[in-house]
Amino acid sequence: MSQDSMSVESSNNPGKKRLFAVLAAAFLGWMFDGMEMGLFPLIARPALLQMQQAHGLTLNDAFVAQWMGYATAAFLLGAAGGGVVFGWLGDKIGRVRAMAASILVYSVFTGLIYFAQEPWHLCASRLVAALGMGGEWSLGIALVMEVWPEKHRPLMAGIIGAAANVGFALIAIFAIFFKVTIDSWRWVALIGAAPAMLTFAFRIFVPESEKWHAAVKSSPEKIQPLKEIFGPKLWRHTLIATALSSVALIGTWGSVQWLPLWADKMAGAADPSAKGWTGMASGIGAVIGCLLGAYVGRYITRRAAYFFLCLGSLISCAVLFRGIDTYGPVFLSMAFIVGALTAAFYGWLPLYLPELFPTRVRATGQGLSYNAGRILAAVGALQMGALMQSFDGSYAKAGAIITLVYVFGLGLIWLAPETKGKPLPE
Repeated sequence: MSQDSMSVESSNNPGKKRLFAVLAAAFLGWMFDGMEMGLFPLIARPALLQMQQAHGLTLNDAFVAQWMGYATAAFLLGAAGGGVVFGWLGDKIGRVRAMAASILVYSVFTGLIYFAQEPWHLCASRLVAALGMGGEWSLGIALVMEVWPEKHRPLMAGIIGAAANVGFALIAIFAIFFKVTIDSWRWVALIGAAPAMLTFAFRIFVPESEKWHAAVKSSPEKIQPLKEIFGPKLWRHTLIATALSSVALIGTWGSVQWLPLWADKMAGAADPSAKGWTGMASGIGAVIGCLLGAYVGRYITRRAAYFFLCLGSLISCAVLFRGIDTYGPVFLSMAFIVGALTAAFYGWLPLYLPELFPTRVRATGQGLSYNAGRILAAVGALQMGALMQSFDGSYAKAGAIITLVYVFGLGLIWLAPETKGKPLPE
C-alpha cells in the first residue's frame, strides 16, 4: 500500500481518541452554552425586581416581563449574528479555532452580568454573549458530523442536541440547592465565566475536520460561503432551513423558556426553589426529547418526524398553558413532557441541517439558517412580553397563543427536501 493510500485511509477512518475528542469538545461547548441559556431565566426575575427596588418602583411582573422580553430578544438577535459571523469564520479558518473563540466570547460576557445595575445592562451583556453562543452551535455540529462516520449521525445529532439541555438541567439542579434571590443572583451570574477555561483545551487536544481541510484544498477559487448559500443551487435550502428552525425556536423562546418565571410567580416567596424544579423538569425532559428526536428521524422520514414533533408540541403546550393554573406535581409533570417534545427539534435539526449544505459552506449555511430563525424567535419573545401586559401578567394566556406557531410547522415541512439515506453533500 502506498504512503498516499495509507494517508487517505487514515483520514477516512480516524482513531477512536480523535472521534471522542471531537465529540467531547462539541458536547461540552454546547452543554455550557445550555447552562448559560438556562442561567438567565433563573436570575432574570430576582435581578429585575432588585432593579425596580433600587429605583423606588412598585414591584410587578409586567415590568419583569417587559425587560425579560427585551433581554430575550437581544439574546436571540445576538445569536443570529453570531451564527453568521462564527459560521463564516469556521469555514474560513477551521471549525476548532472558531469554536474556541465563540466559547470565550459567551463565557466572558455572561460573567459580566454580575456588574449589571440597569435592565439595559442585562440586555447588552446578553446580546454580546449570544454572539458566541450562536456560533458554537453551528461549529460543533459541523465538526462532529464531518469527523464521525455516517452510520453514527443520528446518534451524534441526538447527543449534541441533548448537550444544551444537560446544561439546562445542571443549572436547574444548582438553583434547587442554592436559592436564587434578590440578594444572591449576582454570584450565580459568575458561573457563566467558567467555560472560558475550555478554550485552552480546545486548541491543544481537539483535531480539525479533515473534510474541511480537503474542501479548502480542492476549491478551485476562494470560498465565498455567504454568496454560495444564497446562490442558485442553495438558496431554497437556506430559506427552508431557516423557516423550519424558526418554528422550533419561536415555540421555545417565545413561551417554554418562560416556564421558570411562571412557576416562580405561582409559587411566590414561599417556595423560591420552584423555578429550579421547573427548570430541572423541563431540562431532563429536553435531554430525553433530543435523543428521541434524532432517532425518530432515523427510523421514519425526516419530514414525517418533524410533522409529528410539531403535532406533539402543539397538543402538550395547549394542555399546559390552557389547563393548568397552579404550581405542583401536575405542573412539573407537564413541564417535563413539554420540555421533551419541544426540545426534540434540537435533536432533529442537527441531523437534518448538515444534510442540506456541502462541506465548504456547511458551518455558514446551517449557522445562518438556525440562527436567522432566532430573529423571528426574538419577535416571539417580544410578543410574549406584550401579550402578558395585555393579559394582566398571565404567562399562561400569552404562552397559549405563542405556541400556536407549531400549526405552521405542520404544513411547512412538506415543502422541504427529503434527505434520509443520503450521504452528506460534499
